[in-house]
Amino acid sequence: MTQPLVAVSTDIRQFENYTWHAAPHQYLEAALSQAGVLPMMVPAFGDRIDYDALLNRVDGVMLTGSKSNVHPSLYGGDASEANGPYDAARDATTMPLIRKAIERGVPLLAICRGIQELNVALGGSLATEIQDGEGMWDHRAPQSDSQDERFAIRQPVRIKEGSCLAGIFGPREIQVNSVHRQAIGNIAPRLQAEAVAEDGTIEAVSVIDAKAFAVGVQWHPEYWAAKDRASAQIFEAFGDAVRAHEARRAGLSHAAA
Repeated sequence: MTQPLVAVSTDIRQFENYTWHAAPHQYLEAALSQAGVLPMMVPAFGDRIDYDALLNRVDGVMLTGSKSNVHPSLYGGDASEANGPYDAARDATTMPLIRKAIERGVPLLAICRGIQELNVALGGSLATEIQDGEGMWDHRAPQSDSQDERFAIRQPVRIKEGSCLAGIFGPREIQVNSVHRQAIGNIAPRLQAEAVAEDGTIEAVSVIDAKAFAVGVQWHPEYWAAKDRASAQIFEAFGDAVRAHEARRAGLSHAAA
């Protein structure tokens, strides 16, 4: 089995008087172990990146979750401190990367902040502090010093019939670890809902006219991918799509030779 390269989003972090471009370990581990791909972190350098050159060298893109939120100026929202923290450098990098990957048919997996970036990049908006809405669940992590408790699988979502995820799970209910205080508000015209929570929150989407796998999930399959079957299946499907893209590129290269 090959181990194709996948571009991974990074956050800007300040640590020990240095500026770091960083990605959480769990995403990288799940990509390597469950998807069978080699994650390569892309520094958040915005328009200084040649996205075509980058996508000529990788066969997939993965957007990670983050403590930061997409800046509301990108979708006409309230850019208050309460809706932060923000990471403008990440926004400036992921927005064009998402659009270019979809345009070129490069498989895309967008998780947590990633699904929100995907929605905004394609013209949608976000809803903030969704737990305050009438009839809404509290999707935030419970207060705990234990990460396992904070990311516990505790919420059902319904996979829609005929969706991309239905091809992975079937049109049924699965249990997930959805941990968020923001969610998709107005869904982008090019996206379709793949899964919803019982309170109507959109928990997964796919790109309607995508040339390849292009899925976003609001929950965190990376956290339990080594132990939870449903979590692993998302990464396995992404890995299969990445390898299919790699094979197509290799075939085109041989045909042109």
